[in-house]
Amino acid sequence: MTTADSTSHDGTAHNVDAHNAYNAHNAYNRDASNFKSNEQSLRISGTELAHSLKADLAQRVENLKKQGVTCGLGTILVGEDAGSVKYVAGKHKDCAEIGINSIRINLPAEASEDDILAAVEQLNNDPACDGFIVQLPLPKHVNTLKVLESIAPEKDADGMHPMNVGQLVLHTDSVPAVPLPCTPRGVIALLESAGIDLLGKDVCVLGRGITIGRTVGLLLSLHGYDATVINCHSRTRNIEDKIRQADIVIAAMGSDYFVKPHMIKDGAVLVDVGVSRVFVEDEGKWKIHGDIDPACHAKASAYTPNPGGVGPMTRAMLLKNIVEMAERKAA
Repeated sequence: MTTADSTSHDGTAHNVDAHNAYNAHNAYNRDASNFKSNEQSLRISGTELAHSLKADLAQRVENLKKQGVTCGLGTILVGEDAGSVKYVAGKHKDCAEIGINSIRINLPAEASEDDILAAVEQLNNDPACDGFIVQLPLPKHVNTLKVLESIAPEKDADGMHPMNVGQLVLHTDSVPAVPLPCTPRGVIALLESAGIDLLGKDVCVLGRGITIGRTVGLLLSLHGYDATVINCHSRTRNIEDKIRQADIVIAAMGSDYFVKPHMIKDGAVLVDVGVSRVFVEDEGKWKIHGDIDPACHAKASAYTPNPGGVGPMTRAMLLKNIVEMAERKAA
């Protein structure tokens, strides 16, 4: 028996031809070590793919240093929420692994909105900072949207500023040269690495959060990917029928094992983004569950594990955004 505390989980060259050429030689290569079979199903390891990607990024960081350019990631952390502290520490650990400098601003939980906006402005104007994030959630007395919109779009490491998301809406022929949303970018990298053709495929996205649900469809529908995307949510009618029709299911609801085997068609590709913290009473401990029941894996042609699938790639794509920001600065 389990009890669950569920939450939503929280490109590339700049044209399709360059994007495809880049994939031919970078960390997205189809190294067989990235995949493990489950009978007929392909297990796509985000952990192993992220490791390959970070090796490529480390070389690019080294090349930038030879040009006199250093990469810097900034973080603004307000308060001492244990999860946020751990998450930010993980980002800086990733930076250290590939040679990116860290710029940390830590503020007390009682910091005013003006204090936080001043910290944002500080990093906006810091030439050593290529991009930065404001760790969420912010305290309740702070207007989160106002803070996020105050980030300079060119320094938006998460790729979630309205200006950058707007570029995805406006550019349908190619991937725009702006920071891209990390989780959707990681999802596409996982699919590409497994050789999964997106052309004309029906993709069912479960969840409509801005972090993944609403933005992954913008990327998937670009020319060069050309998928057909339907976005389902808590008010969607006949949701099981829509899931069952999909060639690819991207689940980002934060609903413990919502997707069951009877909901998917044979050979579907399953990408599990959702995160639920579940107490398993029989084992006496908390565990992380995704949105997709592992019983679905045997019926799928390919799937991402959770944990160990999309999560590591989200972190890797944050690093990729920072390196690309530095490369644009150096060009």
